[in-house]
Amino acid sequence: MWGRIRKSSTRFVSALRTEAPAGGEARTHNLFEAAAAYVSACAEDDQDRIDEASAWVSPEALSFGVNELACRAVVALARERDESPRTVARALLGLPTA
Repeated sequence: MWGRIRKSSTRFVSALRTEAPAGGEARTHNLFEAAAAYVSACAEDDQDRIDEASAWVSPEALSFGVNELACRAVVALARERDESPRTVARALLGLPTA
């Protein structure tokens, strides 16, 4: 069990790194870059960019990044609209106010 936790943690930390690998290889992308590229590609319905951004990090890291982006976006919109994050999130999803 500890081995799986250690392996998962290592992959997560590796996904956070933004330094360029040695040997002149292309720069790696961190999970927040991947999430931003993925979400914007989904909004524009660009399957090629969706596939590209999905390959930058592990699926778990991408999921975490997309979740973090969603949270930040809802908070920013809530502040801009002077509403609660719950109200904004429900409105974005087309749900009735609770």
